[in-house]
Amino acid sequence: MLRIERSTDRERVVLSLSGSIRSEHIPELQAAFAAETLPIALDLQDVKLVNRDAVAFLRRCEDEGITLERCPGYVRKWIEQVGGS
Repeated sequence: MLRIERSTDRERVVLSLSGSIRSEHIPELQAAFAAETLPIALDLQDVKLVNRDAVAFLRRCEDEGITLERCPGYVRKWIEQVGGS
């Protein structure tokens, strides 16, 4: 299960994610991104599990300018491995 909480300030939107990010959540996240006009940051502090498709998606998010904040170490390491392949 993935939970998305939205907060904003004058400069950006922060989407705080918690739970698991799996392949089936990617369209929901893409829809959330499309609804925004401000720069987006993803707060990943409470993410417990991700699958391979989610890691590739997070890598693409970074490549497109979305900031990943408080990313768990194992997720960060996996994202870097995906980028190096």
